[in-house]
Amino acid sequence: MKHLNYNNRIVNGNCIDELKKIPEKSFDLIFADPPYNMQLGEMLKRPDNSKVDSVNDEWDKFKNFKSYDEFSNLWLKECKRVLKDNGSIWVIGSYHNIFRLGYHMQNLDYWILNDVIWRKRNPMPNFRGTRFTNAHETLIWASKNKKSKYTFNYQSLKCLNDDLQMRSDWLLPICSGKERLKKNGKKVHSTQKPESLLHRIILATTNKGHSIFDPFLGTGTTAVVAKKLGREFFGIERDKNYFLAAQERISKTKKIDDESLDTIENNKSKPRIAFGSLVEMGILKPGSMLFDQKKKVSAKIMVDGSIKYKHAEGSIHKVAAQIMGTESYNGWTYWHYQDGKNTILIDDLRQRFINKSLSINLA
Repeated sequence: MKHLNYNNRIVNGNCIDELKKIPEKSFDLIFADPPYNMQLGEMLKRPDNSKVDSVNDEWDKFKNFKSYDEFSNLWLKECKRVLKDNGSIWVIGSYHNIFRLGYHMQNLDYWILNDVIWRKRNPMPNFRGTRFTNAHETLIWASKNKKSKYTFNYQSLKCLNDDLQMRSDWLLPICSGKERLKKNGKKVHSTQKPESLLHRIILATTNKGHSIFDPFLGTGTTAVVAKKLGREFFGIERDKNYFLAAQERISKTKKIDDESLDTIENNKSKPRIAFGSLVEMGILKPGSMLFDQKKKVSAKIMVDGSIKYKHAEGSIHKVAAQIMGTESYNGWTYWHYQDGKNTILIDDLRQRFINKSLSINLA
């Protein structure tokens, strides 16, 4: 990160004022958890007449929708200015405010990539019984503009989700237990976000060393998770008590060791190479054979990079799919090549070719 004053620091101050001091294009990712403007008109009580510990803080109160819209437009405009061209932003909210925020974001030419539903495992019940239990919050994920080459670690998320594509509905618990900061038995912050939520966001849309900014830092969850995951962070928090709690929490946080921070490389970031290229380069010769792992199936390599197995012919993927009885199959992980006494997966041959090409280019 070029601007050292914004490297692994948090400041106690007004969001808009502090944002205006930051040089443009400073951050790779922004996570914003702004006031929700919940407009609670009266104290909420449980059936036993005890008070509900709801969001009724002064920082969440605005005179009217107009004043909230003006504030929202200001900070979103400044966030776009300090976001790098290929950066992205996450904004979280509830039904009270998320639609207004999305409206302003589109007016500012942010490019919305997804809306994500955070479905809470343990939501607060609806004590009055007059509405559905509000069991989710909505996140908007957007790039700076339509042409931004934003970071998205698809393969890592798929691995995180047991080799299934990560969906846009996330079932995660609310912040509770030891993670919830308390003072004299009371919550330090009424809307502290769980670290699991930020872990997924940061893992999905940044890489090691990227810079992350949170304009409404609260008790520091964004900074804490960023520090753990080897990212740079900067945050702004106007409430002194929240700021001090965040400062203490961050100071106690340790970075995960570097070896454990490696993630799976995205397929899109890998150099692409066709099977025919291995034939063209003479690495695999026409007329030689490919085998399955147990050598029960064999196919002949043709001069155009296609292969033949009995009455089936086509690409390594098409023929493998026909043998396996599926619509598609990754031929790189199915076919093997006999090199002397060694049986080699053709994907390993491809990787050797890629590494050799890269070393030549670097030289």
